[in-house]
Amino acid sequence: MENTLWWIFFLALGIQFTYLMVVFGRFVFFHKAQREALQDTNLSGVSIIIAAKNEARNLQDLVPLLMEQDYPDFEVLVVNDCSTDNSEDLLRSLAETYTNLRIVNVRYTPDHVTAKKYALTLGIKVSKYETILLTDADCRPVSSHWIKRMSAPVRNEGKTFALGHGSYLALPGLLNKIIQYETLFTAIYYFSFGYWKSPFMGVGRNLCYQKSFFMEKKAFKSLWHIEGGDDDLFVNLYATADNTAIVAHPESITVSQPKTNFKAYFTQKKRHFHAGKYYRTKDKLKLGLYSLSHLVFWLSAVGIVILESTWEPIALVLGLVLTRAILQYLIIHRARKKLEGTGKVIWTLFFDLMYMIYFWTLGTKGYLSKTVKWK
Repeated sequence: MENTLWWIFFLALGIQFTYLMVVFGRFVFFHKAQREALQDTNLSGVSIIIAAKNEARNLQDLVPLLMEQDYPDFEVLVVNDCSTDNSEDLLRSLAETYTNLRIVNVRYTPDHVTAKKYALTLGIKVSKYETILLTDADCRPVSSHWIKRMSAPVRNEGKTFALGHGSYLALPGLLNKIIQYETLFTAIYYFSFGYWKSPFMGVGRNLCYQKSFFMEKKAFKSLWHIEGGDDDLFVNLYATADNTAIVAHPESITVSQPKTNFKAYFTQKKRHFHAGKYYRTKDKLKLGLYSLSHLVFWLSAVGIVILESTWEPIALVLGLVLTRAILQYLIIHRARKKLEGTGKVIWTLFFDLMYMIYFWTLGTKGYLSKTVKWK
C-alpha cells in the first residue's frame, strides 16, 4: 500500500513539475514582453463592443474613460440589452457629447438564443470597423494605450484573435484574494498554452478579433443554446497556432469590479465551468491533467505523512511539497509582474489548496449543471 502511494505521489509530482517548469515556465520566464513603443504601421479603425444590461452606473464612468484612449480612429458601440434602468436615457445623453459613441437598443431576445450572444451579434453586425475589441461594462482599461496594444496583432499581423488579460480590482477580504489568485492562475493557463501555440480560451473582458471572421462563421453558430461561452467557447472553437496572438503587457489589461459575496461569485463561476464542458476534448485534457495531478499530489502527500512511522520519508515529502510551493510562488510572482506590472503575491501555498477545493467543488457543480444565467 505504502509503495503504491509513493509511486502515485511521484507520478503526480512529476506532472505538476512539468506544468510548472515547462508549460507555465516557458511563458513566465522566457516570453519577451512587447516593447514600450509600438511600431504601428496600420492605425485602422477599431470598434469597441460592450453588451450591457442594467449597467447605467458603470456606463456613466466607462464611456468617458474610453473616450480618452490614445488612438486616432475608434468607435464605442454599446448594446443596451433590454435594460430596465435608465441606461437608454444615459446613453442618449452621452451620445450628444461623444460623436463616436453608438447605441444599439435590444427590445427582445428570440427564444432559441441566449441574451448576451444575441446582443453581441447585433453589435458586431452593425459595427463600422473590421477590428472588434470586446470588454464589459464593469471593466476599466488601465492605460490610454489599451486599444493600440490589444488590437495590434489583428491590425498589423493579420491575426484572427488577440487574447488579453482581464484582472479584478483588489479589495480587502478573503473572497477578493481568492478571486485575485484564481483569475491570475487562469490567465497563466491560457497565456502559457497560447505561447506554446496551442490556444484554447480567452476572456470577454479583454478580447479582440476580426469582424469578417465572426460573420464568416455565422456568429455563434452551434453555441447559441449555451449560456455563456461567447468568449472562451468562441475562441476554443476557432483559435489555432497560426491565427492567435497573446498580448502580455501591463498597458493592455482591463480591471473589473469583483464579486463581493460568495453567493454571487459562486453563481459566476458556475456559469464559467458550465461553458467549460463544451471545450474540445484535447483542451479538457490540458486542464484536467493538471487539476487531477494537483488533487492526487496533495492527497497522496497527506496519505504518506499519515501512514509513515519514521521522520525520514515524512521529511522527504514535506521537502518536495516546499520545493513545489517555492516554484509555484516564482511562477505566480513573475506572471503577475509580466501581465499586471506588479509582482506582489502572498500566501501562494494556502491559495493553492483553496484553488484545488474551489476547482473540484464548483467545477463539478458547474459542469453538471443544466441551467445557468448571464444576468
